[in-house]
Amino acid sequence: MRKRSQAIIAAMLALGMAVGMCGCEGQLPTPKATTRQDAPNLSAKQEQKVRTRILKTLDQCNQNRDTDTLPTILEGPELDIRTSELNVAKATGNLDRKTTIPTDLAQAVISTDAGWPRSVFSITSTTKDQQSKRLLVFRQDSARQNYKLWGVARLFSGVKMPSFEISKTGSAQGTPTDTGLVMTPKAAVDAYADLLQNGANSKYASKFADDDLRSKLADLTAQVQKAMELNEGTQQQTFEPVNGAISVMRSADGGDLVVAQINSEWTRSAGAGRESQPASDAEKALFGNGKATSTMKTSYVNVIALYVPPANSGQKITAVGSERQPVKVEAL
Repeated sequence: MRKRSQAIIAAMLALGMAVGMCGCEGQLPTPKATTRQDAPNLSAKQEQKVRTRILKTLDQCNQNRDTDTLPTILEGPELDIRTSELNVAKATGNLDRKTTIPTDLAQAVISTDAGWPRSVFSITSTTKDQQSKRLLVFRQDSARQNYKLWGVARLFSGVKMPSFEISKTGSAQGTPTDTGLVMTPKAAVDAYADLLQNGANSKYASKFADDDLRSKLADLTAQVQKAMELNEGTQQQTFEPVNGAISVMRSADGGDLVVAQINSEWTRSAGAGRESQPASDAEKALFGNGKATSTMKTSYVNVIALYVPPANSGQKITAVGSERQPVKVEAL
């Protein structure tokens, strides 16, 4: 019975690692032209040069399982996620297919702000194996630094992305405290973390539209719970936004597209006299030669992309994409 429950958990967690890997791409609208005079601080050719340089180096890191070079091109949550993915690949011999980022572009949204940090939100095409489009967030922290890839979110199937202020080229950056919205961007991220943790019991549940990430995580949690109960085990998940890990771009309708990092911990405890084992190839790779105990904790980095609509629009906040990766596994 014990082996059966562990097999069920392993299968369910393997499914969980694929959250956000949708076969159909999100829908991109035709951007609305405006009379805004501010010009993007990069041209389309410059954006392509930045993106190509980073993705070419990243591909080389993938092929060589090279984590040492990553900080030269990555920062923020993407550095944590890609480091974990390559460490898993070193141990298993296999690189997860979700690590492939398409090189073709569907749309670039380039900041019109004159100061720093500056952001570019680039939306790619689908991958050759029909994985969904990626929302890439590039950031330049100062005039003397190169752009780095800060965050990646895979767009959910069928989502509609907002239009931006300047047709096909750019938009003003937003801030975590933007007003005139149904919530400030920071408040929306905090509320979404509460929603991930508490589900329908969250006091913010009515403020958000349904989305793929929450649906699949809820299903996964429920199925793992059934397996845990076979061994009289328990599980708990907590979600915490990372202070300052947020990027915001204004949309043409007065809303905000928000990309943020939410860290989470998943603690699973086996029944009395039993050991809690890693439950997926990624967990086994990250746990390495650690000694198992009755309780195991897996730490995740989650990248969440939210559309926060204008106040009085009658719209709900919508998650449009996400990325989720275990970065640490430990026995307690």
